[in-house]
Amino acid sequence: MKEEIRIFMRVSFFMPLFMIEWHRKGDSDMVHMKWLILTVGISLLAACSDEQTETVNEKETAPVEEQAEETPAETENANEEESGQAEEAEQEEIEKEEVESEAEPEPQYRLNPATWGVEPIADAPAEAVLLTIDDAPDKHAVDMAVTLKELNVPAIFFVNGHFLDSEAEKENLKKIHEMGFLIGNHTQTHPNLTTISEDQQKQEILTVNETVEQVIGEKPKFFRAPHGANTDFSRALVQQEGMMLMNWSYGYDWEKQYMDPAALTDIMVNTEFLHNGSNLLMHDREWTAAALPGIVDGLKAKGYTFVDPHEIELQP
Repeated sequence: MKEEIRIFMRVSFFMPLFMIEWHRKGDSDMVHMKWLILTVGISLLAACSDEQTETVNEKETAPVEEQAEETPAETENANEEESGQAEEAEQEEIEKEEVESEAEPEPQYRLNPATWGVEPIADAPAEAVLLTIDDAPDKHAVDMAVTLKELNVPAIFFVNGHFLDSEAEKENLKKIHEMGFLIGNHTQTHPNLTTISEDQQKQEILTVNETVEQVIGEKPKFFRAPHGANTDFSRALVQQEGMMLMNWSYGYDWEKQYMDPAALTDIMVNTEFLHNGSNLLMHDREWTAAALPGIVDGLKAKGYTFVDPHEIELQP
């Protein structure tokens, strides 16, 4: 409707001019004037038609252009969303694999509380012994861990809380743990539990658990009382804390005659108490650290393998 009004206004503008020209020239040129009016009218109509066509084209084209401008952004957002979902799925898969790899292995041995030795479950090798090191990490535990790591021999390091006071001592514990060795609880100050109150026993045991967890991120799984002296209270507390009570089969490095690497190596390998599943007790001592490679080699020469404490069944 708007276009018709515009056409009418244009034609109305020119019509007086045509009429004046018509009267001035006379009837002789009337025919020519009619043709002139007709020609101008057609031209005006054509011009209006072109403008209308352009307007329509602009209206039809504009949404297409706008859509063309929006499509890359939408495509990019869609691609980013798909990429994010793929990365998230991949990360979940990686985390799942890490959890599975960090999961505890199936138990291969169980502890015999009558002998404190380890016994195979199913098809685990029977000719195997367990190495344990007490009073860590004093002065030599890290070096002993390095030696065992190089020899590919597992062990439990039972720690005392009074060796974990400084940041340097805590860093030593972390090093031992990061080499793959299991950490056990050997009380805070190494007392004879049978000579102190229940509250003191509780403090001696729980303080070490808390410190170890702060340093390595997990509580000890095994507890060994100093001198092997437990009480009914300590046994119940250890069970309540989800730990396994452990003593030993034999050990010699606190006796004066064996405070020598050669003598200690000989007795640890040739004692009458060595048998399948023996639980060997050693300490963080200079002579024990020096004797450790010979002890391992001597046990291997007799056909023994070494129990990974991660593979010991934890009983409630």
